[in-house]
Amino acid sequence: MEEAAKTEATTEERRITHHYDTRRNLPLRRRAQIPIISAAVQAAVRMIGPTLRFDTPGYNQLDRVHAGGRRFILAFWHRGMISMAWLLRHRHIVVLVSTNFDGQWGRRAMEGLGIVTAPGSSSRGGLRGLAVMAQKMALGHDTGFAIDGPHGPRYVAKVGPVLLARRTGCPIICFHAAPERARTLEGSWDLFQIPYPFSRVAVVFSAPIEVPQHSKRPVIESKHAEMQKMLERVRDAADGWYGLSPKERERERTLWDGAAGRAST
Repeated sequence: MEEAAKTEATTEERRITHHYDTRRNLPLRRRAQIPIISAAVQAAVRMIGPTLRFDTPGYNQLDRVHAGGRRFILAFWHRGMISMAWLLRHRHIVVLVSTNFDGQWGRRAMEGLGIVTAPGSSSRGGLRGLAVMAQKMALGHDTGFAIDGPHGPRYVAKVGPVLLARRTGCPIICFHAAPERARTLEGSWDLFQIPYPFSRVAVVFSAPIEVPQHSKRPVIESKHAEMQKMLERVRDAADGWYGLSPKERERERTLWDGAAGRAST
């Protein structure tokens, strides 16, 4: 029975392998661009980041998980990477990155900001990136997934965090960062956002999503759907945050800071 459970778990984890581009042999032109782009992005984040003003309803959910002696797994949409990187730069979070071109310059930029990365490559039948993330969590790190990356589709969550939560017994927390004023790259697959200096940024965090260890496929699929729904909820809440009156924002903040924010509410 135990061997059958292990085989099924391995099969489920293999399902996410194709979501992460494992190509390492980039053309010379691309390899030359990686340090240039990463340096430019890192400089932009360091210039803009200190001017941003964050509203973070639900942020205390992170500390609650730590108070219970566990680590957390963050799931967020790719378009909010810049705001995410600045807000969480000192929390030593390990973020899964692709080994393709975008993942490589992103990796360098994030590591320059103090964010640890793990490659999303696979070999010898296992998802090495997921295994590395589990190892990092065992050493006391929190982890994170840009959940619709590296190529999209936009706002379609992959199952990686659910499998990692099942493996580690640690909960998933969904969040979304939405600048009040930003440059949106309309030609990008993710509608990537670069906050304008001195913009306010709403970052909404959900309550934890628990995934029982040794879960079977129906539970995994249910938790995947729950995570997708919650990612949509925090996105909508963050995107609409500055359209609310101050009184409405305080009411929403109280809900997200408390036990609300679950997919069932």
